[in-house]
Amino acid sequence: MSFRGFIDRLGSLGKLTEIEKPLSPVYDVSATVGKEPTLFTNVNGSKVVMNIMGSRELLAGALGVPPERIIHHLSSRPVDGKTKLVKDSPTKEVEEDPDLPKLPILTHFEGDGAPYITAGVVVSEYEGVMNASIHRLRVIGKDKLAARLVEFRHTYNLYKKASERGERLPVAIAIGIDPVTLFAVSTRVPEGKEWNYASALAGEPIELFKCQNGIKVPHAEIVLEGYIHPTELADEGPFVDISGTFDIIRKQPVIHLTNMMHRNDPIYHALMPAGGEHHILMGVPYEPLIFNEVKKVADVMNVVLTPGGCCYFHAAVQIHKNNDEEAKKAIDAAFAVHKSLKHVVVVDDDINIFDPNDIEFAIATRVKGDEDIYVYPNVRGSTLDPRSVDGIGTKVGIDATMDLSKKWKFERVKRPK
Repeated sequence: MSFRGFIDRLGSLGKLTEIEKPLSPVYDVSATVGKEPTLFTNVNGSKVVMNIMGSRELLAGALGVPPERIIHHLSSRPVDGKTKLVKDSPTKEVEEDPDLPKLPILTHFEGDGAPYITAGVVVSEYEGVMNASIHRLRVIGKDKLAARLVEFRHTYNLYKKASERGERLPVAIAIGIDPVTLFAVSTRVPEGKEWNYASALAGEPIELFKCQNGIKVPHAEIVLEGYIHPTELADEGPFVDISGTFDIIRKQPVIHLTNMMHRNDPIYHALMPAGGEHHILMGVPYEPLIFNEVKKVADVMNVVLTPGGCCYFHAAVQIHKNNDEEAKKAIDAAFAVHKSLKHVVVVDDDINIFDPNDIEFAIATRVKGDEDIYVYPNVRGSTLDPRSVDGIGTKVGIDATMDLSKKWKFERVKRPK
């Protein structure tokens, strides 16, 4: 389903709020938006949409599955779907010189370093290797952006390889793509397989078209193309990230834009930093990875990255335990596949992992602290964790499962019918 098609469907279902009041992109939109999908029709004369994937229910609607089956659906999808290269695109309705002030790029919070593109899919390619992923992009000029490239992730690796040879890395930034493809590029997949995975999730080949610099992108509301300079760096940050706290200022690579194309009357897509859509796109893609890794060592039933843990730092893993060693193995498996994970709790299949009270019940009644809590100090975590030091911190795993030798002590009483 196209980006506009999904927005139209939300409207027809009564799930889209429209705000026609004139608003400034500086603070006004962020101060006005709630948690529901919202279309702002007059942000300095332009359209902005937010929160279209801001909940599990909305993600499930895009994927065409019940919310409780999201992880089972995602964990069973292949990554080898076919793509289709097309010559034309509605994205090319207007082509012009890059002029970022023409776009309603938002400044979200007082203290933000500048306006930021938050839902831009950065597509890059070098020596035949492609990557597509979301990066926060700070506006530093009419045709220049500072890109936060996390060290040793795919885009960073391509940039480093090109820069070490003194070469520019060609990129295209797609804003306003269909929700399934947006989710696909947020997922850790084998190198260069983002579009294939998107096709597999969509159940049909996604269409790609070629930019002037050779980068292939899906149909979008807006596409910015250019290159990452091999040596130029600029301040990036401060910026409110997944934790709802300010990330620091760093020297980051600079993107020089060479072309801008967009739909007539484009709809600009913005993610609210630390909002529901940010959490869904950054956190949920890890859930099927954890599910499949835990499946190697235990009978896993479900996985969720919990809202209270920013949908990123905390995981609850539900297993059907066959022996008492499986919970510890599940903890280690979760940490192995999601390096930024900070705390993991493993529970039995009678615990509802979508209910924080049920998880707390399991911790209260099934955990013996000196036996069931595992501490991993001085390990690599996330630089987004305010408690870490340069990304180094402490991880904790909690085995909140029943002792199978004394199962009768822990089973919950069922009410008589």
